[in-house]
Amino acid sequence: QVQLVESGGGLVQPGGSLRLSCAASGSIFSIYTMGWYRQAPGKQRELVATITSGGTANYADSVKGRFTISRDNTRNTVWLQMNSLKPEDTAVYFCNAPLLTRKDAFVSPWGQGTQVTVSS
Repeated sequence: QVQLVESGGGLVQPGGSLRLSCAASGSIFSIYTMGWYRQAPGKQRELVATITSGGTANYADSVKGRFTISRDNTRNTVWLQMNSLKPEDTAVYFCNAPLLTRKDAFVSPWGQGTQVTVSS
């Protein structure tokens, strides 16, 4: 069984920063591209950023220059550093980690979500 556990959300004022983390645990052989997504009330889940196992990052236009995604393959962990936060960044943030288990099964688990609220 594979599990993703997220942490780091909270309430922050506009212009502030937060750092989200997501750790994968369980019978993991390798993790492919890891990603952060978000879902605001009444809206569809959208891509925020992804990072390949080799470290190539991709960002949604709305967060470019403000957010930075990083990962540590030895710790099966991905982070999202969020700077210059705006009220429109308010959402529940989810991580996703498609991976191959030690039993050669492909799974694509999601984290439980962490709330980020940007408000004065």
